[in-house]
Amino acid sequence: MSASLVEIVVFLAAAVIAVPIAQRLKLGSVLGYLLAGVIIGPWGLGLIGQVDEVLHLAEFGVVFLLFIIGLEMQPRRLWALRKAILGLGGLQVVATSVVLGVAAHWVMGLPFLPASVAGAALALSSTAFALQMLAERGELTSRHGRGAFAILLFQDLAVIPILALLPLLSAGHADISVMGGLIKTAKAAGVIGALVVGGHYVLKPVLRVVAATRMQEIFIATALLIVVGTAAIMEAAGISVALGAFVAGVLLADSEYRHELEANVDPFKDLLLGLFFIAVGMSINLGLFASQPVMLIEMTLGLFAIKAIILFGLARRHGLVFPAARNLAAYLGQGGEFAFVILSTAVAHHLFVQAEADLLVATVTLSMVITPAAVAAAAAYNRWRAGASKAPEYDTLEESQHPVIIAGFGRVGGIVARMLRAKRIGFVALEANPAQVDFVRRFGARVYYGDASRLEMLRAAHAEEAKVLVVAIGEIETSLRLVHLVQTNFPHLKIVARARDRRHAYRLMDQGVMVFQRETFLSSIALAGDTMKALGLSRDEIETAKTTFRSHDEARLAEHYEVADDEERLARRVREAAAELESLFERDEAEADADDSRANTKRPKG
Repeated sequence: MSASLVEIVVFLAAAVIAVPIAQRLKLGSVLGYLLAGVIIGPWGLGLIGQVDEVLHLAEFGVVFLLFIIGLEMQPRRLWALRKAILGLGGLQVVATSVVLGVAAHWVMGLPFLPASVAGAALALSSTAFALQMLAERGELTSRHGRGAFAILLFQDLAVIPILALLPLLSAGHADISVMGGLIKTAKAAGVIGALVVGGHYVLKPVLRVVAATRMQEIFIATALLIVVGTAAIMEAAGISVALGAFVAGVLLADSEYRHELEANVDPFKDLLLGLFFIAVGMSINLGLFASQPVMLIEMTLGLFAIKAIILFGLARRHGLVFPAARNLAAYLGQGGEFAFVILSTAVAHHLFVQAEADLLVATVTLSMVITPAAVAAAAAYNRWRAGASKAPEYDTLEESQHPVIIAGFGRVGGIVARMLRAKRIGFVALEANPAQVDFVRRFGARVYYGDASRLEMLRAAHAEEAKVLVVAIGEIETSLRLVHLVQTNFPHLKIVARARDRRHAYRLMDQGVMVFQRETFLSSIALAGDTMKALGLSRDEIETAKTTFRSHDEARLAEHYEVADDEERLARRVREAAAELESLFERDEAEADADDSRANTKRPKG
């Protein structure tokens, strides 16, 4: 077996063993790859040598990552996130770069320019690491998850000018003149400009021709050719290959082939990025842990603390509540993978000596190691604070009576309230989440903080004189408890309820509530209608299909309620209903064809 084949087996085996273990320990795949690299590298078992060659090849993982990021940089998306990206992300990068640059100058004794580069490199967090942890915990759509995405997006964009400026910053060294740095930067701008013009007039037509072949393997080869070819052009011009890949991605961000390109490139990106992290793990100088353990630990904790404090302050400034701000600081306090790229490029341009870069790389890696613990600690502290802090007092409701009480002011209750307000129908809105109350009040909504499932709160809302209760609470058990409370104490109130799904609807029916709306039912029917319209069906066909489906489903909802507790009988009824619905559609189509035929027969000839 050849040596190269043995190395491939070692890389794959290390990834297959280390990454699942890291995932099981909730450390994340990035840390698993890093640990795998440490184990098989020269400071571990020594199974792989020539780390520099492996790292050079593995940098294509970052190249592919930047191409994918470029594909996501659609102007509309950037514009929608502009305030968070520029405000939160921009301030974070600038403030953290300055503070960490000063710290690098004081602690490591670096001159001004190298310290500035170190500050910029360390200001970046790990996109792969943070987004994966957020996704694993289901927090990507939370307030701190959206804030983290905006910051990471700006950081990914900031990598481009940082890499482009490194040749200019290297000017003044013995072998590089100021004029040489200017020429390199101008050359980079010229090549990028040519790439933009050529890409606009060449890439899209080429993709159109390739797509017409309908051969998936050729399209994959074309996608790889775009990324690797662009990188080769940039490397030949002495410019960052990652920069070229990003530009190529941006050029195709509005292309109709964007999603196909992303789907084809993504597996290679994941594999090569994993190889990149393994190579970084192999290059970690474990001798530093033995020779300078105290300094390394101090630098790691200092890096994390500085970034976390700045992130926390900026998050609070941009309106995040304390728990969300703490979570954001914990998720993004580490250094990022692009620090490895920037530092290795800086070494190549003689801004650092290798020993200084090794110390910074080890610091970034250790900061990644402690991130899961920091996230867990922030979550535990938030839970403790939530339990230890006294719940805010419920609002005192106004004395005037209104005919409607809305329980729950989220996405459903808010729309009900807007329609009632437009018709000048008075209502009292109660919401038990204080953060939601604070949020909607900022937009002028009249909502009171209070738990509608408490009898005294309903009495304060004058339930005895109201006419209708809208149960818009998302939590099923709370909504059912409220229904029981109202039926017991205010039997005159008409209840109009929100049902999360069919099961929730059945439980409402158990309690005698017959006026309810399944929250995604009507919107799903409308979406099906839009789908049929996009397929070219006529308006009459679509309306008939929507009406038929709705009436059929609502009738079967009542019928299936009788067997809702018998899963076997319910499943049989559902299958019968599906077959019946198909027959109804076929009958409607036959009747429509017959009507068309009669109309054609009656039409006079000539």
